Amino acid sequence: MILSIIIGIVLIVVSITLKNNVNPLSKYANNFRILGVIVILIGLMSSVFKQIDAGKVGVKSLYGNVQPDVLESGLHMVNPLLDITIFDVQTQNYTMSAIHGEGAQEGDDAIRVLSNDGLEVVIDLTVLYRVLPTEAPKILKGIGQDYIDKIVRPVTRTRIRDNAVYYDAVALYSTKRNEFQQRIFQSIEKDFKSRGLVLEQLLIRNINLPTSVKASIESKINAEQDAQKMQFVLQKEKQEAERKRVEAQGIADYQRIISTGLTDKQLQYEQIKAQKEIATSPNAKVIFMGKGSAPVILSDK
Repeated sequence: MILSIIIGIVLIVVSITLKNNVNPLSKYANNFRILGVIVILIGLMSSVFKQIDAGKVGVKSLYGNVQPDVLESGLHMVNPLLDITIFDVQTQNYTMSAIHGEGAQEGDDAIRVLSNDGLEVVIDLTVLYRVLPTEAPKILKGIGQDYIDKIVRPVTRTRIRDNAVYYDAVALYSTKRNEFQQRIFQSIEKDFKSRGLVLEQLLIRNINLPTSVKASIESKINAEQDAQKMQFVLQKEKQEAERKRVEAQGIADYQRIISTGLTDKQLQYEQIKAQKEIATSPNAKVIFMGKGSAPVILSDK
């Protein structure tokens, strides 16, 4: 805006100078004056109308005095003397990682903390947050536009270190991970809220332990898995033994019922039926029925 006004004034001054002096360019004096007026009007119009993009708000300040209200997304008519500072109110993420090129800072930016048992634990973390639109003037006035470096990064790293000392390294790595994440979320959320920021989510991406401790944990996990596997095998063997016991009991019960339920006459009847079937078979030729209990069968085979 200011540049346009200055250019317009320069053009008007040139037109006046050309008009007061006789030279070949004097005939263009009116053109320079008109162009100057147009440039000034364009500068004024661009400063009067201000467009705020979606997901952003504008904070107004006049000669360093920050005004409490903000400009929402859309087209606004404002005082051309106002200075408008744009704040992004959409969800933003800040990652601190040990992997080069993955975090917001170059190089290894993971958070190194000391656990309750004195071991160094390396934590990769992502913070999801956003600026509260109504608090944007407060942020500009009290913190500035570099609130990421002044608030988001240092507060997060400090609160993680403060809370990590309550846990053993192995607990952070396994059983207490969710509890630790919830604890640091509550403490960081409180600090962010007091400074006009909303903490949406805190994601612990990775927890790295010293190599010796990690190897010990993995060995313990493998031993527990082997024990569970053996327990499964023993349970299966017990089930198989129970099945065989039930099967043997059934056979014994069957034999007992047969031995007590069949009479001599019934057995003789069954014997006659069997001999009849043998006699009608094409393989049987002669049956000698004696006084004994077993007949003699002659065959040509």
